Amino acid sequence: MKVGFNVNWEVLLAPYAQAVDELKVKLRGMRKQYENESSHSPIEFVTGRVKPISSIIDKARRKGLPIDQVENEIQDIAGLRVVCQFVDDIYAVVEMLRNRKDFIILEEKDYISDKKESGYRSYHMIIHYPVETIKGEKMLSAEVQIRTLAMNFWATNEHSLNYKYSGQIPVEIQSRLKRAAEAAFRLDEEMSAIRHEVQEAQKIFRKKKERDNRET
Repeated sequence: MKVGFNVNWEVLLAPYAQAVDELKVKLRGMRKQYENESSHSPIEFVTGRVKPISSIIDKARRKGLPIDQVENEIQDIAGLRVVCQFVDDIYAVVEMLRNRKDFIILEEKDYISDKKESGYRSYHMIIHYPVETIKGEKMLSAEVQIRTLAMNFWATNEHSLNYKYSGQIPVEIQSRLKRAAEAAFRLDEEMSAIRHEVQEAQKIFRKKKERDNRET
């Protein structure tokens, strides 16, 4: 069936917008709980979006999908992005999401340990999330991307270049992007190493202070 345009996009996308809004509140609430306990939050910030109509139509065309199959076959109409300071924080967020009871995880892809050919790194989750509508509960898919600040900086710029070059980035620029991706990941690794060293030093200091207090 030919992909058509005879669809009420406002009605179709409304539950996805609701899902994005609700999930942003929930994920930001997780960050707030860490702040209330004065402890390090693995979540730096959260953003979300509903895929633009033009992008949905383009993706449907590429996949050869009829418009009535879009909701079943395109899993990133609703998209959330969780940005973290450290690589370790990504996996802490992943574990927290696995433990939640308000959605079902359908699929996980670790592009950090297994990066894409382009150099792209991120952790992706596809979830099934229930939205309450006036017609009852509607289960829909959403994609959650979890990445560090450095990964997000690289991915945002790579996406802009892809758009500028209509998906045909020159080979020389692709090579430079790959090198930049590796540099960004080395930065993440170095910052994680520094963090661990600082944490170990703090533990040693606390133990020494406790020991000194007991002896006085």
